[in-house]
Amino acid sequence: MRFLDKFFKKKKEEVLWTKCPNCKSLLYVPDLEKNMKVCPNCDYHFTLSAKERIAYTLDEENTEFLFEEILPADPLGFKDTKSYKDRIKKAQEQTGLTEALVVTEGHIKGKKVILAVMDFNFIGGSMGSVVGERFFRACQRALETKTPLISFAASGGARMQEGILSLMQMAKTTIGVGLLKKARIPFISVLTNPTMGGVSASFAFLGDVIVAEPKALIGFAGPRVIEQTIKQKLPEGFQTAEFLLEKGQIDAVIHRKNLKDYLAGLLDKLFYASR
Repeated sequence: MRFLDKFFKKKKEEVLWTKCPNCKSLLYVPDLEKNMKVCPNCDYHFTLSAKERIAYTLDEENTEFLFEEILPADPLGFKDTKSYKDRIKKAQEQTGLTEALVVTEGHIKGKKVILAVMDFNFIGGSMGSVVGERFFRACQRALETKTPLISFAASGGARMQEGILSLMQMAKTTIGVGLLKKARIPFISVLTNPTMGGVSASFAFLGDVIVAEPKALIGFAGPRVIEQTIKQKLPEGFQTAEFLLEKGQIDAVIHRKNLKDYLAGLLDKLFYASR
């Protein structure tokens, strides 16, 4: 997996140690990255960038992103403590991405796929007009090339700086998935920590198979908001991947180390075995 090296090259100013948010263990970053960013002591799954996710998922080196010509704008001239344009520019500089969702294609265990991968580091993985349009075009490309689509959701929800234009992406992405279902092209949805708001209420829960990473927070509104609304204490583990699996809302909870093999098996069962 030498192609991973380009994503993990260290800069002198980078921190070499980090603390696990779950068990508070002090972890050596290079070892953590070799372990697919899973804590070796408690199995806590750290958040991955979109580039890391692609590197761990595809067989071959592939950093070519599709639909990069679709770029964010500021249709409402939005400004709070900072202008929306400044927030976008800062997110682009920090992540090296142009938006919170990237689309690429490659192979998983030799099986061709299209990946739509969200990056929570880009304005909380929020879904604005560009995220919705890129996902819809990923669906169109999957349809045109008769290739299964896999999405990795990591989002806090809609992008408030785009107002109703952001909310409209829920309908657009749902239509895109509908096109795939009509053509019997598989769509596999992988939910990572966190998957919330408008993303969970649209394409993320429309997969033919819905998979989640362990302990991922998944829902619409946050648990504190729900408790304040219903005036009741929520059950233990509420909105975790394991809780949703128990209640039948998702199909499987898969450890990150096993996810690539699991997805390859699904692709065989859903599509390639009959080809």
